[in-house]
Amino acid sequence: MTDAAVPVTQSTVESFTARYLRSLGCQIDIRDNEWQVTIPEDVETNLPKGQHNLLCDTVKDLDETHALLNPESSFFQSVLDDASDRVPLGSIKIGSADTEIITPDWLEDGPVSVSEIDFTPYYDRRALVILFQVSVETVSEYQQEFLRSIGIDVRSNEILPNIDETFLTLTHSEATTLTSGEFTVEPTQAERLVDVSRNSVLTDIQPQIDEIHEEASRAADAELEEYRQLQRQREDEFETKITRLRSKIEDLNESVENKNQTERVEALKERREHKSKLEEVEAELKELHRRREHGYPDQQQEIRERHGLEVVVTPVTITQVEYERGDAEFDLTDRNSTVSLTVGYGSGVGVTEEIDCDTCNQSLSEENPLWSITNGIQCGSCGSE
Repeated sequence: MTDAAVPVTQSTVESFTARYLRSLGCQIDIRDNEWQVTIPEDVETNLPKGQHNLLCDTVKDLDETHALLNPESSFFQSVLDDASDRVPLGSIKIGSADTEIITPDWLEDGPVSVSEIDFTPYYDRRALVILFQVSVETVSEYQQEFLRSIGIDVRSNEILPNIDETFLTLTHSEATTLTSGEFTVEPTQAERLVDVSRNSVLTDIQPQIDEIHEEASRAADAELEEYRQLQRQREDEFETKITRLRSKIEDLNESVENKNQTERVEALKERREHKSKLEEVEAELKELHRRREHGYPDQQQEIRERHGLEVVVTPVTITQVEYERGDAEFDLTDRNSTVSLTVGYGSGVGVTEEIDCDTCNQSLSEENPLWSITNGIQCGSCGSE
């Protein structure tokens, strides 16, 4: 099973940025992966005017004369914010003529081949393709931002695994002939579909969130260990002070009898001061011991909170996509047989129903592909036995 949410690729970012900036009236000089962008003063945009030297890359060490252009870069985020402020909602129509038939993943790597595919559309359906901006950060040091797109059927709430990628490919192609239209989904319904899609995006990015969380946890552990070492050092310093103060008090005890009245008063006063300081240091050391025995709970909580993750998934743009649904007929061939398999299909979506093995009733998938058609539909698990 592939992830439902599709990462926005570098090529998509470059294509979108170039087309959007040119639509505003900006000049772009592209030389390999270096762009020189000029945003004139009279252009109506929130983007900073003037000349920008962009590097289409993800390098860490960058000189001050260039800015990066990639899915996570601040420049692209600014372009995306500017575009979404202008047109946050859109609508297009994808027909069977706009896309090639998508072969299901359970047919791609198995021994059964496809000789011909025929798609018969019966009716139109609507989907929403939502572009989400995902921000994962801690209060202290880590911050990552990335983009994910996802498609969802308006009527069934079914996550459509290919339509967002089809949409991104078609809309960022210079040769696109898609028809635009009016956004007709009701606001309350769109909001509900966004919530469903957001949950799917969160599920898909959970491994990435876990990886960032582990990195933040390691940083918190390192900071806590550094704090423990500092407290142990303070304990050693207090113990040294206690030893020194006790020694001074002993010396004063021995010398007080051999002094005159005035010197004795001064010695007794000094001894009281040392005893008071000794009690103070011993109390502080006792408190340090107590906190160490309990594992420094207050400091642990402060450090963990500072390194705790905050994940924000924000919809940036929502596009209503009208697509065709019907039946696709796959003519299949293996070494012994040729059969026709008819399945539900959507233009730009692919196969819309699960196909089960006739032997074990397991669903076909990329991990369990179609293995044989000689005695009905047989999956890899059964055919390889």
